[in-house]
Amino acid sequence: MAQVTVTIAGKVYRMACDDGQEEHLFGLARRLDEQVDEMRKIFGEIGDQRLIVMSALTVYDQLAELERRLKGVQAEVDGLRESRDHLIERQGEIETGYMSRLSSLVGRIDRITETLTPREDS
Repeated sequence: MAQVTVTIAGKVYRMACDDGQEEHLFGLARRLDEQVDEMRKIFGEIGDQRLIVMSALTVYDQLAELERRLKGVQAEVDGLRESRDHLIERQGEIETGYMSRLSSLVGRIDRITETLTPREDS
């Protein structure tokens, strides 16, 4: 398990993460620190704990919006899959119908050919 040190709102935190996840954790900490700085610009010095809580709430609000949008996209994908499956099924029915008609036509052509072909009586 890797150990990393991150700085958020001017405070240093030592954290553990899975090996190979260090850069990811640094990136997350950097984004949270930027969010805290943004809250500080908007609300001023109201205390680090309040700024961090407000930043976390803002991030969760963004997450909730993304989850809502993702559900909409998932519903759209599900609808498209259902439409695709229906079209594939319909295509199979159409192809079966064409094959049946084609087979019938081949039979008719064979019968006409037999009728028109002179028979050789030996």
